[in-house]
Parts: sequence; structure tokens; C-alpha cells
Amino acid sequence: MRLLLLVALVTAGPALAQPLTLDWRLIPEMKAVYGTVEARDTIPARARIGGTVTELLVSEGDRVEQGARLATVHDDKIAFQIAAYASRIEALQAQLAVAESDRARGASLVERGATSQQRLEQLQTAVDVIRGQIAATQAERAVVEQQQAEGAVLAPVTGRVLSVPAVRGSVVMPGEVVASVGGGGFFLRLSVPERHAADLTEGAEIQITAGGKAAAGRLAKVYPLIQGGRVQADVEVDQLADAFVGARVAVDLPVGQRRALLVPATAVTTRGGVDFVSVAEPSGAARRAVITGESLAQDGVAMVEIVTGLAPGDKVVVP
Repeated sequence: MRLLLLVALVTAGPALAQPLTLDWRLIPEMKAVYGTVEARDTIPARARIGGTVTELLVSEGDRVEQGARLATVHDDKIAFQIAAYASRIEALQAQLAVAESDRARGASLVERGATSQQRLEQLQTAVDVIRGQIAATQAERAVVEQQQAEGAVLAPVTGRVLSVPAVRGSVVMPGEVVASVGGGGFFLRLSVPERHAADLTEGAEIQITAGGKAAAGRLAKVYPLIQGGRVQADVEVDQLADAFVGARVAVDLPVGQRRALLVPATAVTTRGGVDFVSVAEPSGAARRAVITGESLAQDGVAMVEIVTGLAPGDKVVVP
């Protein structure tokens, strides 16, 4: 019995997989194009007041948070206005002290019957007028102080500083751009010949090569306007490198479909620089020399395109 079991183990080999019958398959037709890294939102950080740039806290390439101070614009006239309002408030407060003293004296005279109630009301009105003038002057000073606070140029969005046209010591006008900030995420902007416009489908998977590394993206938007014989499209890529906005990235763009014969990559062997595929024939397995094309993955399986050497209906032996 032991001898029979040993013979059975020796003669039993690994089970061969069922031969794969070749047939035409549709694969995407890819076109190599270049995409440009763009910021979704490019917002200028503008000076809100005119004056001299006394501080410049960022340079090109810096990362900033929304609301961070990028620069400071100083206007000497604002400080003079604040000082003038402060002096005016002090003078009004002195007048208020005198008016309140007169009103208190008038109230005591009214109690003794030395003056009329009308005179007391006039003194009270004088006090109210001065208090109103003080409140109005304080409000005007608050407006000027707010203008002084607006000398801080703030980041409009979280992102990367793309350009800083202003320099320290330069004079800027209200609304002038001090820095430009790119934020809201980054994407690839493609410019594709218009003959491929009808073949572009939103949501299609896109293969890109950025920084020597392969990555996958999604065709997010195709713009309807064609200019100069080219149509623009946007590709969203997870964790797209944004070190260089405007950098060109290689993109394999699907622009249609074509027929191809595909075999698993494991079915192709190379000997002496020639590729072979084993084909099941009535007389047994036979090797055929083939010319291979591009490699791609289908349903998670590495496949190789066979350009010549096989035909539909051939049965390929897959190890």
C-alpha cells in the first residue's frame, strides 16, 4: 500500500489550467498629451489702503493659511488723523465737564428758586449736545483706526503663494495686488486637439506620470468652448504634487476604443530575445513566436497585447 501511494504521488502532476480561447477585446485608445498643474482658485491679496509697504512676510512658494498676514501697508496720514481726533475728544470732554458743572449749579439754583426751570433745561441740552459730539468724534476715530488696521494684507485662502509683485518699501494704491495665492486644491489642465473632443468622457480614468511616478486620475470636466482648434479638460488627481504650479505632466488620455488580442502576461515567455506563447493543438501544446504590444491591466490581471502570431479562436495555455 505504501508503494502504491508513493507511485501515485510521483505520477500525479499539477493540474493544468483550462486553455484560454482568444477573442477580440475592446481596449481604450490612449493619446499621450501633457497637462499643466493649475490651482483651482487663484486669488490676489490686495492692499485695502494706499501707502508704503513696510513689511513683506512671504515669498513665492510659501504655504499660508487663510487670514494670515502677508504684508503691512502704512500710511502716515492715518496716524495724524487719529491724533487729531484724540485731541478733539479731550477738548470736548473738558467742555463736557464745564457744562455738567453749570447744570449742577443750575439745579441747585432751581431748588432755591433763584432761576427758572427753562434755564436748567438749556443747561441740560448743552450737556447732551457735547456728549453727542464726543460720541460722533469717537465713531469717526474708530473708522480711521479701522483703516489703519486694514493696512494688514491678509491671505484670502489657504494655499501656496504663487507670485509677490510688491517689494518692501514700494508705494501701493488701494486695490493693488501685493501677492497672489493659489488654493482650493490643484488639478491638471489639458489642452486636447478638437478631433478628440467627442471621445472625451467625464469620469474616465486617466493615467499620469508626475515626478517619475505613475498615478491615476479622473477626467472631471470637459469645457465646451474650443479655441485655436483645441478643447480644454480638467483632471483631478489625488495628492497631486504642487511644488511647481504650471509644471507639465505626462498624461495618457483615452480618446476612443480599439480591438486587440490579449493574453495574460504569465503566458508569454522570452527566449533568445523572442517572445513565445504556448497554444493548445490537437497534437499537443506548441510554442508560437509572437510580437507583443502594450501591457495593461484588466480586472486586476496583467495582460499583454499580441500584435501578430495569434488569431481569434486560438487556445492559449496559461501556466
